[in-house]
Amino acid sequence: MKSRMLTALNASGVLVGLLLLWQALIWVLHIPTFMLPSPIAVGQTVVSRFPSLVGSFLITAAAAAGGLLASIAVGVVVALIFAQSHWLRRMFLPYTILLQTVPIVAVAPLIIMWVGAGLFAVTLITFIICLAPIIANTTQGLISVDENMVNLFIMQNASAAQILWKLRLPHALPAIFTGVRIASGISVIGAITGELFAGSSSVGQGGLGYSITYALAQLQTDYLFALVFAATILGFLFFFIVMFLEYYFLHNWHESARKTETQ
Repeated sequence: MKSRMLTALNASGVLVGLLLLWQALIWVLHIPTFMLPSPIAVGQTVVSRFPSLVGSFLITAAAAAGGLLASIAVGVVVALIFAQSHWLRRMFLPYTILLQTVPIVAVAPLIIMWVGAGLFAVTLITFIICLAPIIANTTQGLISVDENMVNLFIMQNASAAQILWKLRLPHALPAIFTGVRIASGISVIGAITGELFAGSSSVGQGGLGYSITYALAQLQTDYLFALVFAATILGFLFFFIVMFLEYYFLHNWHESARKTETQ
C-alpha cells in the first residue's frame, strides 16, 4: 500500500511539473493562444464545454468498445480453429499479420463507401484494427502448451475437446489478455481514426474524432486540447479495465498476476 501511494504521488508530481513547464514555455516564448493554449485555458474549456465533451466521449467509447468486443469474440474463435489445425494455421495465420500491416487510413474510406458514415462504420474500422493482435496472441498461447501436459491428458483418455477447453484455453489466458491489452489501447485510435473519416450520421453530433475535426477547422485550439485529453483518458480507462480483469482472473494461479500484486 505504501509503495502504491508513493507511485501515485510521484505520478502526480510529474503531472504538476509538466503543467508548470507548459505554462512557463508560453510565458517565456510568447506563444500565441491559437497555437498553444495555456493549461488554465484548457481547463476552463473543459468546464464550459463539459456536456459536449461527455457526449463525444460516450459516442467514441461505444464505438471503441463495440469494435474491441467484436474483435475479441471473432479473434478467439479464429485462434481456436487455428490451434486445432496446423495446416489451417500455416495457410491463414500470415494473413492476419498482413491485416495488421495495412494502414487503417487507407482502408477507412473504402469502408465508409461500402457501409456509409456513422457509428457502424467507426465500429467496423475499430474491429479491423483490433483483430490481428487478438488472433496472434491467442493462437500463440493455445499452441504453446507443454507437450508433457498434453501427453498426460492423452494418457487419461481425454478427448480433443477436453484438451482444448481444460488445458489449452486456460493455459492461453495470459496470452489472450496480452492481446486484449494491446487491442484496448489501439481500439481508441481506431475509433477516432474512423470518426475522422466517417464523421457522424447526425450533423453536429459525433465522437471525439468528429469533434477534433470541427475544433481544428474553427481554430479552437483550447477545445482541441480538451478533446485530446478526453481521448487519452478513454484509452487509459480501457487499459485499466483490461488490467483489472486480467488480475481478477489470473491472480489466484498465474505468476504474472501475483508479481503485479506484490509490487
